[in-house]
Amino acid sequence: MTEKTAYKDMVTFLTKDGSTIRELMHPQHHAAQHHSLAEAIVPAGTTTLLHKHQKSEEFYHILAGEGEMVLGGEKFKVTVGDTVCISPNTPHQITGLGDKDLRFICSCSPAYSHEDTELL
Repeated sequence: MTEKTAYKDMVTFLTKDGSTIRELMHPQHHAAQHHSLAEAIVPAGTTTLLHKHQKSEEFYHILAGEGEMVLGGEKFKVTVGDTVCISPNTPHQITGLGDKDLRFICSCSPAYSHEDTELL
């Protein structure tokens, strides 16, 4: 299993919630055993589908752009440098605001899986 990844070699894909993901580290392809780390992009003016993960706890760390986060019963703005903790079974979605794509790091433990993602 690979312990190092090169950004230029990573392929993007679309997740169940509608965001574009570039996996930086995932147990299916790398030496990681319990976590996944990905870069997510939500284009300006778009919103991911409301969803939850039954097992995974997630962190979103905002790298570029601005957004609006729905987390459980809360709604709040996020911007560069903000980090959000998303507990398992918590409905969430994020919207890209402004004219720049919203780009963030997403860390999941246990690692992200489509099977653990429930659309609401």
